[in-house]
Parts: sequence; C-alpha cells; structure tokens
Amino acid sequence: MMIFNDFRRSMPQTMAMSQSAQAASTRRGIFKRAGSAVLTLAVLGTLGGCGIFGGKPAHEPTPLTEIKQALTVKQIWTASVGKAGAYSFAPVAVGNAVFAAGANGSIVRVDADTGASTWSAKADTNITAGPGSDGETTVVATHKGDVIAFDHDGKQFWKANAGSEVLTAPLVGRGIVVVRAINNRVTAFDSGTGSVRWSYSQPSSTLTLRTGTGMTFVGDRAVVTGFPGGKMVALDANTGNPLWVTPLSYPKGVTEVERVNDVTGSPVVFGRQVCGATFQGRVGCADVQTGNGLWARDFSSPNGVTQDERVVAAVNTDGAVYAFSAADGSTLWQNDKLKYRDLSAPLALGRVVVVGDKQGYLHFLSRDNGELLARVKLSGAIGAQPILAGQTLVVQTRDGNIYGFRPD
Repeated sequence: MMIFNDFRRSMPQTMAMSQSAQAASTRRGIFKRAGSAVLTLAVLGTLGGCGIFGGKPAHEPTPLTEIKQALTVKQIWTASVGKAGAYSFAPVAVGNAVFAAGANGSIVRVDADTGASTWSAKADTNITAGPGSDGETTVVATHKGDVIAFDHDGKQFWKANAGSEVLTAPLVGRGIVVVRAINNRVTAFDSGTGSVRWSYSQPSSTLTLRTGTGMTFVGDRAVVTGFPGGKMVALDANTGNPLWVTPLSYPKGVTEVERVNDVTGSPVVFGRQVCGATFQGRVGCADVQTGNGLWARDFSSPNGVTQDERVVAAVNTDGAVYAFSAADGSTLWQNDKLKYRDLSAPLALGRVVVVGDKQGYLHFLSRDNGELLARVKLSGAIGAQPILAGQTLVVQTRDGNIYGFRPD
C-alpha cells in the first residue's frame, strides 16, 4: 500500500478535487479542418507510426522483453460498461466512487474498493465523450453536441446542446457543467437546470488534431484548458472571462501539417503550477495564478502530462516515456522500451509512473529512474489514462472492461 499512500499524502487539495484524469481524449489522432468535414492526411510518420487511419503502422510495436517483477500488483475487482468504439472513454473518480461510460450510452457508478455497481444508466443515444461527474450530477455528450445529465440516482434530468461535436469529457463541479466542443467553444451549463451560464471561444485554426483537449478546475476560481496554437487559458469559473492566456508553444514549419500545435490531454495542476504539453511543440509549466511561464522544453506529445511534487511525466509521439523535473524542467530520465506501442497518457502514482498500451499491457515504471518494475496484462487495448480512486488504481479498456488494482 505504500505506493498509494505516498501519493495521497503529497497530493494538494487542488489536485485531489480536480478532474484532470478525465482527459478522455480520442485515440483516433486524425486531423480536421475547422468548420468542415474531417480531412484525412498522410501523417503516420509524424504521429510515430500509430496506424491512426487503420492501415499498417509505420513502425511495429517494440517487443516486450522479460522484466523482473519488482512490484506485485493485485487485481481486486473487475466491472464492465459499453465498448469505446472509435473513441476512448476514461473513468472519473469522485471520492470512492468511479464513473465510467461506453460509446453505446451505458454509464455505471461502481465502488472503488469492491467494484460493486451502485447504479447504471443508459443515454437515449450513442455518446462520444464522458463521463464527467461531481458525485451528484453525471454528464455525457454526443457527436451532435447534445449534453445529457443524470442525477445522483442515475436518472436523466436535463439535456442541452453545446453547438458542435464533443470529444472531451465534461467537467462537473462548482455548480456548473463545463463542456468543450470540437469547434473550440467552451460552454458552462448550470448543473441543476442545464441553462447556459457562460461561453468562451477561441478562433479556429486552419488544421487541428481531432482529439479531446481536457479541462481542470483550479480551486473554486478557474477552469484551465488548452487550445490549438499551443495556448493554455484560465477562465473565470463564474463568468467565463479569461483570467490569463499563456502560449505553451508556438507553431513552427512551413506546411499546415508542420504547424499543427495543439495542446493535448488535460492541463494538470499541482500546488502553484499548471503543466501541459503540445503536439509538435513543448512540454512546460506556468504559475497557476498568473499564467507566467516557469519552464518549457521542446517536446511533442499526443496525450498530455501527469505530475506530482517531483516529476512531470509525458509520452512523446514515438512512445518514449520521459520524466522532467517539476522544479526546472531538466530531464530526469527517459525510457525507450515501449516505443510505438500506442501508449496512453501516463499517471504519476507515488513511487511509480503508470501507462497502458494498445496491446492491453499496463506498465509500471520507477518514478526515480524509469526502470520497468511491473507489467500486467488486461483483456483489451488501453487508450485512456489510468486514474486513482481512493486507494485503488482504476483502468478502463477499449472493450469496456474496468479494472481495480492495488499493490501487495
């Protein structure tokens, strides 16, 4: 249990209350042209050969080598929900409750200690994003922009529309439901009635990644999210007015593809800093109150970062795992043994960094040196970031299975 206890003791309240693990980014990784149909481009090499259009990958996944299991990870329960389909649904934790959803609209609430279902619900349509929850209101969204809210018993009680397709899990709390549509409009709905409280939008870029860029709360004051063009933005949670706008990175290159520079995954808050990463840009951190940059390093990530008091960890587009010093951004270590395995966003968890891959393996790396400490095989591909719920590590696979783990 030490691995989890160390993490809980070091985690400030701002992070404990955030829903940064909701980063339900789709793993399709395709591009879209703003305001029009999806534009398919030959960018397999650019994205590390992930086979994002269903063809043969540019690189075969690096074969796994035998490791000495230095950490025993015990599966304590399993549950199920609908399959992910073309999307990647991440579970979300609220205290000791875990909420999960599938593309067919199925939603479950399970106990983090036992995996027992508290309630289950079904949206009246297929969904593309979710769930988001504060324990009282649980929300999913659709490709038409419909936002569907369920109460604490799993009964649908309002429905609204965000104006465009939603690929990002809604952020729920502080009396609002914040929804990020693919057209870069962020809308806050009243969590009790579904009425619009405020909206904010950034100009559309010519070409962007078709992916869900997550959001996180900073206390009761702000919502932080990222946008194409490498910008992180803090929005006033009451009004939607921008508190600060910080360029995490800048577009480079000549062609439209080379200049794609979207913030990926969810910005992650720990203490007084918020960190994030961009595709074909940088990884870095800013002061959470002012937006002033603290440090940045050239980097390209398809799915964002994780951080604790010591490290900021991220996966690059080739699938190498990096750990940077949270204080100054210096490289602490990198691990190339999981390249081209289409890794999920990582999770910093006490003494380890946890990451999943498309073949269903869950990998545990030492936070200190990146050494592989343990490996667990699950039933399906892992596209979503693992999360911590109470003392339980929770992982959802693309085939709809949900697992609870604890180390011995």
